[in-house]
Amino acid sequence: MAELISPDVFELDAMIADLATLVEIESPSLDVEALNQSATALAAMIERHLGGACTLVESPAGPHVHWSGGGTPKVLILGHHDTVFPMGTLAKRPFTIADGVATGPGVFDMLGGIVQVLHGLARLDDLSGVELLFSADEEVGSHESRELIEERALACGNVLVLEPSGDGGALKTGRKGCGTFEVIIGGRAAHAGLEPENGINALIETAHQVIAISHLARPEVGTTVTPTVAAAGTTDNVVPAEARIKIDVRVESADEKQRIEAAMAGLTVVDPDASLTVLGGVGRPPMPESASASLFPIAERVSPGIVGMAVGGGSDGNFTAAIGVPTLDGLGAVGGGAHADSEHIIVATMPERAALLANLVAAIPA
Repeated sequence: MAELISPDVFELDAMIADLATLVEIESPSLDVEALNQSATALAAMIERHLGGACTLVESPAGPHVHWSGGGTPKVLILGHHDTVFPMGTLAKRPFTIADGVATGPGVFDMLGGIVQVLHGLARLDDLSGVELLFSADEEVGSHESRELIEERALACGNVLVLEPSGDGGALKTGRKGCGTFEVIIGGRAAHAGLEPENGINALIETAHQVIAISHLARPEVGTTVTPTVAAAGTTDNVVPAEARIKIDVRVESADEKQRIEAAMAGLTVVDPDASLTVLGGVGRPPMPESASASLFPIAERVSPGIVGMAVGGGSDGNFTAAIGVPTLDGLGAVGGGAHADSEHIIVATMPERAALLANLVAAIPA
């Protein structure tokens, strides 16, 4: 095995400066103007570190950023530059470093990971076969980027995903499939005091459906089915004519995905005069641990002591694993608080993660 790159070669101050640049360009999902600015800045940073030229792939959700080191593709490094935080979050929670912890919107998911991989790859003499793809819509389902992600994954044959690490820096060797369903219950309005018998109470029907839906869960095989949002009615003296429920679903296997989708499609009303419509599905298929079977041992070899874990959340790695491309996830920043005000990364780990990425990429055979 070639000599490994040491974390000591990285300049932490330079990494922090790049992190500040990305965090201070807010990039909320579906804000195309903001994402244009983010993509332009990210492309310039990639070109400064790695040379060559980026391609901005336009989409209705904003531009995706693609870079190639040329040659025969061997590995796709996959991430996203959109974040979950609305414009204005930076003013309330600016980029800050205190006691070795960096905070700010998007710092953990996943701007820290982007900075780490750029500094890591910049230490490699040969980047042929390496591609980078940062999508603009991962946080809202990757509807506009999925086709491109799958195309480049198949072309490259291996995928490394820059989503944040698991606890303590663990890599993510498996992920549940996940999705959201919406159930719309139709009823009929009536005066709640004068003639409630003339109404069809969508809220009561919803109560029946919530209980039935929750019983679809099979935690013993990793399937969770969780009603999360409900809305019904218009005012307190009217029988509700409509109600809506949202349900979060997580599954570990394709069989469970099919079972849940079939069960949701087969829901029937208790009140025969009510109506029921089911929307949505398990949009991200499961990423089985077998997907990382060829890549995780390489990570263990270049970073002794690294551990892997399966997690419940989804990423674009679910898509690449589902089409049979070896995929290893959780290679991004070490910290916590994704999607929350407590989001943070441990600054001292950034050089270690940059070295991990560089050594892993170099060890993947062409």
